[in-house]
Amino acid sequence: MAQAPLRIVHVFRAPMGGLFRHVLDLSEAQARTGHAVGIICDSGGSPRADEALGRLSPLLALGLHRVAMPREPGPGDAVALARVGRIVLRARPDIVHGHGAKGGFYGRLAPAGWRRVGRIYTPHGGSAHYGPDSLAGRAYTLIERALAQRTSVFTFESEFVAERFEAMLGDAPHAATVVRNGLAEFEFEPVGEDPDAADVLFLGEFRRLKGVDTLLDALSLLRARLPWEPSALLVGAGPDEASYRAQVQRLELRAVSFRPPMPARQAFRLGRLMAVPSRAESLPYVVIEAAAAHRPLVATRVGGVPEILGPHRDRLIAPDDPGALAAAIEAMLLKSDDERMAEAAALARHVEQSFSIEAMATGVEAAYRKALARV
Repeated sequence: MAQAPLRIVHVFRAPMGGLFRHVLDLSEAQARTGHAVGIICDSGGSPRADEALGRLSPLLALGLHRVAMPREPGPGDAVALARVGRIVLRARPDIVHGHGAKGGFYGRLAPAGWRRVGRIYTPHGGSAHYGPDSLAGRAYTLIERALAQRTSVFTFESEFVAERFEAMLGDAPHAATVVRNGLAEFEFEPVGEDPDAADVLFLGEFRRLKGVDTLLDALSLLRARLPWEPSALLVGAGPDEASYRAQVQRLELRAVSFRPPMPARQAFRLGRLMAVPSRAESLPYVVIEAAAAHRPLVATRVGGVPEILGPHRDRLIAPDDPGALAAAIEAMLLKSDDERMAEAAALARHVEQSFSIEAMATGVEAAYRKALARV
């Protein structure tokens, strides 16, 4: 017997990155399945984010709501929580699904009146990147343990984040499940490369966590190891862009260029191989997308990346190691085109079996039904 459609409100702060992509895909899949869906997110963002939300908005029966949400904890959170609470009360949801630390905070504390509401929290990895003994790590642990009692079900996007949170929550009672990110069917079509593609492509946010400085150091090492100076294209934006441009000048890397953010499949054409030199990750979409598009990949062994590569995880390298990164890039560039693409195709077949939007939406809905059975 078919189950009744649900009223679902997603709450998150920043309309950017993998978290944003996840919520957009999930919301669209849920709306097209017949659920009534709404989104509450920060009023800030970028033109690309505004455009993406605008395209989704007609499908959102419970509306698109933009609320000023401060990045750092402070008095502004009380104002934001009050506004989020009023929107949730008007929406009369069955499910409030918070994403990321701020979305989880607002989503679990927002009042819902007399309704029986399932509260779901998907951490997306941010707080899991802090060491348990750091000041930030201890603060997050206290907050998460306090909010666990207001969480019907935790959904984790990777085993890595699930394990980190299990340790963080300790003996706090909770229910949890792992639901991995997924891609649309067209994203498993191979993407070729342009004739003038750079040797190495980086696609992502320009911040220390992503390891762009490690990549630049590796490129400097490669000049002495290859018969040509390897070219690299860095696509993205972020708070450390000026630092990376200065590093390029300091290292005299003449074949490195920068481009602003663009869709992943458009960017993939611009490099012979994709480098993901991150120091920390949860379950990065860019790795799933690159693998699905049959792009040769050099990536670090961090977070949930080994879960994406599965039987191919032995290709991964240690983070924060320019020498290891240079060696991996050199080995990939010196392979024949046929060998490089055969490896990429094998990884693509694995990813296609494991990461789809349909499976993601089905897994999340199962978590919702479980949550409603618990409240």
